Amino acid sequence: MGVEWAKGLSQYSCLNPRHSTLGFGALKADRKVISTRSRNFHARVASGESQVGEVDSKVEESVLVLKAAAKSKKIPAPEVFAAFRVLEKARVDPSNFLETLGGSSGAEPRCWMLVFASGAKVVREALKGGGGGGTYVPFTAVQQYNATTKSILNGLYLGPLGVLEFMGRFSWSKNKLFFIFDSLSVKVGPLGPFQFAISKKEELDREPGNKDPFFIWFYADEEIVVGKGSGGGIFLRVRCNRRV
Repeated sequence: MGVEWAKGLSQYSCLNPRHSTLGFGALKADRKVISTRSRNFHARVASGESQVGEVDSKVEESVLVLKAAAKSKKIPAPEVFAAFRVLEKARVDPSNFLETLGGSSGAEPRCWMLVFASGAKVVREALKGGGGGGTYVPFTAVQQYNATTKSILNGLYLGPLGVLEFMGRFSWSKNKLFFIFDSLSVKVGPLGPFQFAISKKEELDREPGNKDPFFIWFYADEEIVVGKGSGGGIFLRVRCNRRV
């Protein structure tokens, strides 16, 4: 198995960006301008100066920052984290999130590569007044969702070293995705892939639910998705192509 990336957002060559309501051409602007705008904006948010009427502009500004981060991997981590927090608080309408994540009925599954992550400890410290931060991910980690079959694949692709893939099922409620992994595929160098069943018998016939791991999604469009894991960490993923 392998991953094929077309030219696009990140160094891993994700999909060519489609024009969003923000206009992806805006990302061609000077990165210093984007960075300055985002710092000024998030300073207003942190100080409480923003008004209720600015909610839409908050979201748009934060999405712009995150797309710039996905494209360049040079937006400072505290600014990426601040954009995460704005989207988390904004309560964006999630009615189209599932279709965005996993495609429309009968469509091909969609894949999303991990670009940036803020660990649970960073999130907890930020909630206590810390500055927040995180890390740009240096390896290729991809999740694939199929909204029609409610299937999930979580893969780690290490080039000639090997591949690790977890396959399973998910259920959806509002903006929350519960999942169970049923099988594991491992490839080490030229050997494999080797398949292993990892679900307990009692898990095979039930739908994933509240007692299972989950993701909460804050934002999703055709280019990026933002969410939080059940462990408390927040992440940014960018849409990409996968080839089996």
